[in-house]
Amino acid sequence: MTADWTPLGDPTLGTEHEEVGGIWRKRTGLRAIVAIHSTALGPSLGGTRFKPYGSVAEALNDVLRLSRGMSYKSAMAGLQLGGGKAVIIGEPAKLRSPEFFKDYAAFLDSFGGRYYTAEDVGTSQADMDELGRYTSYVTGRSAEVGGSGDPSPVTAYGVFRAMQAAAEKLWGDPSLSGRTIAISGVGKVGSTLARLAAAEGAKLVVADVDQQAVEALVEAVGAIPAEVSEIHRTHCDIYAPCALGGALNEGTVPELACEAVVGAANNQLSVPEMADALASRHIAYVPDYVANAGGVINIAYERGGYDPVAARAHVGRIYETVLELFTKAEASGETLEAVADRTAEERMAQAASA
Repeated sequence: MTADWTPLGDPTLGTEHEEVGGIWRKRTGLRAIVAIHSTALGPSLGGTRFKPYGSVAEALNDVLRLSRGMSYKSAMAGLQLGGGKAVIIGEPAKLRSPEFFKDYAAFLDSFGGRYYTAEDVGTSQADMDELGRYTSYVTGRSAEVGGSGDPSPVTAYGVFRAMQAAAEKLWGDPSLSGRTIAISGVGKVGSTLARLAAAEGAKLVVADVDQQAVEALVEAVGAIPAEVSEIHRTHCDIYAPCALGGALNEGTVPELACEAVVGAANNQLSVPEMADALASRHIAYVPDYVANAGGVINIAYERGGYDPVAARAHVGRIYETVLELFTKAEASGETLEAVADRTAEERMAQAASA
């Protein structure tokens, strides 16, 4: 598959990747791209995103950014894994079939174990189980077939631990009791995060395009509903973007009314400069790839036999990772994002030179 790189916006995007490959199969409708950003720490791991992208350039842009984020996520999580990602272009409901997954499995096999995939936006655990019938380079399968099951609860737990660390540094107490948390996106991860925070006494404001998901939390934990287009303006202690990326942009950052941003979404910053924009407003931004690493940590423990106790304990250590970022940022005067980026890059460079 070829693509025009001009529309990507960032001319350097993709130049640091180890390998990018594409496939086009007319008979099954499969159009997919795999991007391997780094294997310095180990084989790359990242989910398969399945959606009707407007163009190949848009899909390529997404997979390059997401795969890079996975490298940094695994490095900061202390995993012996690199970063990769896959995107499939099209409507999942229209394209799913055994033959479709056979074609996709053969494409994954072509990378020879340099890339392992998992569930992501537009794909499900059932898809991973089906894919696992044809390739061994898949993780995040159901417990019934030896996998770790749905990663969303542990992803939410990791974000919760990141929130507790931010609370410790900002307010001197890790408890979220009495704190107001605005969660944008209450799907599987966001809704679990809301319930964890509510159980500790937090006040919740929630928004989602799925009104049933919002209503469920209003009834279950007394959450206050908000409009998707307005929730970022909520006066709160912590704002949690838990939907798709780009939530922190030139339009939303000036309107934030929070002291910290800690969320589950990937690629929350529309452009890297938004980290500085947040800092200029004295808003602490915990890098998304640090806060939301629980899912990849959990599925990483499938290698060699899944140990749920060890996996959850590892996810819980996101708390210590975030505390360390705050300490280093205070000493250097940098943003948490800058410190995390440098730390991840140093770990990958050290592994590559070993």
